[in-house]
Amino acid sequence: MEDIRPIRIFLEVARQQSFVGAAKHFNLTPSTVTRTIARLEEDLGQQLLLRTTRKVSLTAIGATVAARYRPLIEELDDTTQQITRESRPDRGHLRLNAPLSMGLRLLPGFLDAFRAEFPQVTLSVDLSDRLVDIMEDPFDLSIRISRPPSDVSTIWRKICVVPRNVIAAPSLLDQIGTPETPDGLNPEHCLSYSDDQTQETWIFTKGGLSRKVRAGDQLTLNNGDLLCALVARGQGMALLPDFLISEALASGEVVKVLEEWEAEPLWLTLFYPPYEQFPPLVASFTDFFECYLQTERAGEFQFN
Repeated sequence: MEDIRPIRIFLEVARQQSFVGAAKHFNLTPSTVTRTIARLEEDLGQQLLLRTTRKVSLTAIGATVAARYRPLIEELDDTTQQITRESRPDRGHLRLNAPLSMGLRLLPGFLDAFRAEFPQVTLSVDLSDRLVDIMEDPFDLSIRISRPPSDVSTIWRKICVVPRNVIAAPSLLDQIGTPETPDGLNPEHCLSYSDDQTQETWIFTKGGLSRKVRAGDQLTLNNGDLLCALVARGQGMALLPDFLISEALASGEVVKVLEEWEAEPLWLTLFYPPYEQFPPLVASFTDFFECYLQTERAGEFQFN
């Protein structure tokens, strides 16, 4: 910024205690630096520097001016650099929020690929099953797995559908029998996933039929991994995303229940603050994330 260039030159002379050194730093002639300092002193009405044949030193007022200007210039430079970084599609800093269980399964591979593609991007990642308020919390974007969004005050982008299934431990089904329809589910055996400790409602469809089941309130959790682990121990049934239960199904710890009925799927969406226009880096992340899921994790999600 040219209008503060005299201040920058003055601070450099003060730092090096040399007109010649400051001139080399800015690729100027020593006489230009001398004239610039003289005009600054004239504008401020104060002598800022003491010049001798051996060195240049600050006057008392010069030291005060330098002490007050230096942090302001440094803050200005930091802000300018940050704005410049964030206006680039391939560098800058991103603050990301994601659900805990999904983050542990999906993000290691994704972040490895993203950082290889965008080595100049730094990331802060927050994993939490809490539904963050993207309007208030300090994130550039948030990954969510939920029912279709209804909040019209935020910006969101649907990435894919997340299939879900009811699971139970074989030992539990040996005790209570295997339900053939949603009407055969006993709410006392249905564990609830909930952020606010309320009972979960399961919705199933088959052909033109639709059924709702109110899960029990004996055990309400906000973490899918813990729910899956409790189901494997025979504590009840749970309705969980396929990507989360795949390992437990493969090991035989749990089995699917009501496979002929389709449970209401969830959406994987990206939520953003109310940008008037996407920052280039946020747009780069969004495109890369969607492409990664479609190419690397297509078997776990449904893309329209």
